[in-house]
Amino acid sequence: MDISQSLNKKIIDIVGKDFVFADKQDMVVYESDGTHDKGMPDFVVLPRTTEEVAKLVLLANEFELPIIARGSGTGLSGGAVPVHGGLVISLNRMNTIIDIDVDSSTATVEAGVINLEISNKASEYGLFYAPDPSSQHACTIGGNIAENSGGPHCLAYGVTTNHVLAIEVVLPDGEITWFGDFNKEVPGVDFRGLFIGSEGTFGICTKVVVKLLQKPQDVKTMLIAFSSIQDAANATTAIIGAGIIPAAIEMMDKTASDAAEEATNAGIPKNSGAVLLIEIEGFESDINDQGKLISDVIYEFNPVDIKIAKNDQERDLFWKARKGVLGALGRIAPNYFLVDGTVPRTKLSAVLSEVSTLAKKYNLIVANVLHAGDGNLHPCILFDQQTPGDTDKALKLGGDILKVCVENGGVLSGEHGIGYEKRDYMPLLFSEIDLNNMKILKNIFDPDGLFNPGKIFPVE
Repeated sequence: MDISQSLNKKIIDIVGKDFVFADKQDMVVYESDGTHDKGMPDFVVLPRTTEEVAKLVLLANEFELPIIARGSGTGLSGGAVPVHGGLVISLNRMNTIIDIDVDSSTATVEAGVINLEISNKASEYGLFYAPDPSSQHACTIGGNIAENSGGPHCLAYGVTTNHVLAIEVVLPDGEITWFGDFNKEVPGVDFRGLFIGSEGTFGICTKVVVKLLQKPQDVKTMLIAFSSIQDAANATTAIIGAGIIPAAIEMMDKTASDAAEEATNAGIPKNSGAVLLIEIEGFESDINDQGKLISDVIYEFNPVDIKIAKNDQERDLFWKARKGVLGALGRIAPNYFLVDGTVPRTKLSAVLSEVSTLAKKYNLIVANVLHAGDGNLHPCILFDQQTPGDTDKALKLGGDILKVCVENGGVLSGEHGIGYEKRDYMPLLFSEIDLNNMKILKNIFDPDGLFNPGKIFPVE
């Protein structure tokens, strides 16, 4: 029996034959995530318990096999791609909501629970989980932990790290431990915060305790059309500058909003150059006052149209257009490369102008979708990988956009992580000393370098 067969038998002994894949035709769906990057794993395994995960980690150590944790594969930085092969540990079977504690407003869930399912369950008690990535119908809480995911409503509520109290983790040596505390902040080193956003390089998240919030008494959702993306960007800056912090300010340029409208019939005006989707929450009287203030501010930027959702169905339709826009862009091109740079809000208009110039330089269409309130750009570069040279052009354009973001005081990622796609751009933002210190920290957790290798750090 060769090493591969021996290892396969030992994996089966841990989780059972039905939850181990070793044939390429079975593993092809695990070779990529939401990006263009690909890498074929050696094995894919779907454990059901934390103890099984720990046994798999010890086994991979024994055979010096890379270990890649995976959720639903919706990541957008190549973070779950097994670029060096290895053992993909898919956590989708660990999908139990263990407890909703109404008194402490917390939920204890396994890592494979879908983000939206937490809010769906919590809503029975008048509660919800705030971080809401656009892929929340599919992405898992474990993946959200790995990338420190954001979402439209994180303008007001914060990102994943602001809503996680404790994490059960399987460390690279197979030890099972908890970071954080179920009910309070913990003094000393914040290992919980350190682990969140580590992109699967420090260990594997298996359970999570998250904070839940009371559902707002009332919500107002506004769809505002402008004649240009610059007007929409400047209106966003002006709203925040006036001291108004809505729950969300989302932006779509004409390319994105036209595609979204064609797919959803949400009522986006055809003559708009860009739209803002603004949502405010709270008590009815406060919402009315805040809505009036927003209207006063945006009128300086000549809005083409203002629509206010009349009911929950219309609100859901507005959000369906925004959150489904990436799929809608498939009407324009078969492939896209989504960039995730973040800039100061005051630089939005200038940076978007530079993105337009770069798109013309590369002769590619860029659809701009933004968490505008956060200054988090998502330029979506549309291309056809069957056209020779288009993929390379798209990647180079994405790199140039990231350079523009950094040059304007921004960073490489707002929520998608560094992963495989952005690793070679890290020196734009960090010095050699910075990167070495990060590597030292990573090596403390993972001295053998088996956990998600080939990610975050540039290849020398």
